[in-house]
Amino acid sequence: MVLAVLLCAACSDAAGTSAPVTSPAGPSVAAVPGIEAEVRQWRTDEAVGGQVQVTVTDTGTEPFTVTSVALESPGFAPLPDRPVDVAFAPGRTVDVPVRYGDVDCGEAAEPAAARLTVVRPDGRAEQLRVPLSATVLTRIHSEECAARTVLAVAGVDVPGLAPDGDAVTGTLTLTRAGDDDRPVTVTRLQGNVHYAAAADLPRTLGAGESTLEVGLRFTMARCDPHALAEAKQPYLFLLGLQVGDDEEVPVDLPLDQADRDQLAALVDRGC
Repeated sequence: MVLAVLLCAACSDAAGTSAPVTSPAGPSVAAVPGIEAEVRQWRTDEAVGGQVQVTVTDTGTEPFTVTSVALESPGFAPLPDRPVDVAFAPGRTVDVPVRYGDVDCGEAAEPAAARLTVVRPDGRAEQLRVPLSATVLTRIHSEECAARTVLAVAGVDVPGLAPDGDAVTGTLTLTRAGDDDRPVTVTRLQGNVHYAAAADLPRTLGAGESTLEVGLRFTMARCDPHALAEAKQPYLFLLGLQVGDDEEVPVDLPLDQADRDQLAALVDRGC
């Protein structure tokens, strides 16, 4: 359901939004005997940002070693191969972390391939394109393009957070960015394991208005050592934006390093 919403938001152009036009998918990638691959993404990858796992399985009868890996997807800018040294035996499956490039919203994410350099037992090296089961790449592509489309209508900024007793406070500024004059509603602000986030929402940037300001307040949600140690994305806050009658699209609240430092200092004051 969420994916369908994001896809709809990314493609909507009902009232003049410059929505990306995705080209039809290209030809499929031929199977490689003895090797299968898929894309996965764990919470640790999301915390790092711009990273997924290419899960490679030796489905054949011989061992091999992978010495480099890269993603190939028409919907993402290409990045250089990542050197690795991973030995495979028949039946073995290994997750290999791989970076992905900037999203190209004019292209589909699939068909995708893992570009692998494979060294065989006799020392021969081959560069192979292994077809990827890449539902995760399609989700990432859809989410990032949906957010890009909404932010092209109105940009989001947090000029600066400041300490305020047992809280950190600041202002969210929504600024109209283009010619699309539809109302833009800030629907919600979601906290995380570390911090509770409060704002007087929903608020709407009306037609004909150029800016909207909304007060923000962050307090500690949990102070137990387990929560403080295990949170993977302590500075990730999801902000809901809705353009006109389109579906809500979640975007990341933009916080710079100074804002993050203020939140980190709140742990000492609030806990």
